Amino acid sequence: MPVPRKGVLGAQAARTRFELRALAPSAELADFVEYYWLVSWRRTTPHEQQVVPHPNVHLVFEPEGTLLYGVMRGRFVRRLVGEGHVLGVRFHPGGFRPWLGGPVSTLTDKVVPDFLDVAPETVLSAGDDAAMVAAAEAVLIPRRPEADPVVADVRSMVAAIEQGVSRVDELAREAGMAVRSVQRLFNEYVGVGPKWVIRRVRMHEAAARAESGDDVDWAALAVDLGYSDQAHFIRDFRKNIGVTPARYVATLRP
Repeated sequence: MPVPRKGVLGAQAARTRFELRALAPSAELADFVEYYWLVSWRRTTPHEQQVVPHPNVHLVFEPEGTLLYGVMRGRFVRRLVGEGHVLGVRFHPGGFRPWLGGPVSTLTDKVVPDFLDVAPETVLSAGDDAAMVAAAEAVLIPRRPEADPVVADVRSMVAAIEQGVSRVDELAREAGMAVRSVQRLFNEYVGVGPKWVIRRVRMHEAAARAESGDDVDWAALAVDLGYSDQAHFIRDFRKNIGVTPARYVATLRP
């Protein structure tokens, strides 16, 4: 399947520093898992890769252990050195709620070690990408919870945000819910509020536009993304990406 790269800062340069692949889940897990991602690297010098995370929970098999990552609201930095590989399970927004059995917000900004009490070597030493995914599914399928129809509703709301809904009241109106109900639902199933998801989707789009190599009219982009003014957009960009839009574009140049 195509490799999603939104959120990977400096994505074009990153292609030369590590390899990222993605595989689709089986039908048995497709209601919960969005895709599997695999990263491998061989570095003679260390590389620190920054990622602006999405509103997803990840289960990651890595040499240090089998780790569960809640939604990370800040930038995530991974240091790659030497040679290695990891496999991650990216759950749909809301898709981890049935596995957890409680509010996903309890995991936000947290990393839980040994969540499944499974040695990472069980997966990482399985062989090629398909074999590693099969090994991960062999761990997950026996633990699969009952399907939760609310997950599909949450996925639809997150998809609406990705397709351009830029206000929580608009999202609530389209879902036929009160604003407070939508906020509680996101807290329970996604782990962050709908306003946070809206802002994060904006930042992913803004960073992707910067990566395109085309000249960007930042004032026009701010309007396209639903900001009332350019100054507000620049403040959000700096908070999420770490630098101003113009500075970020400068860092992408050879």
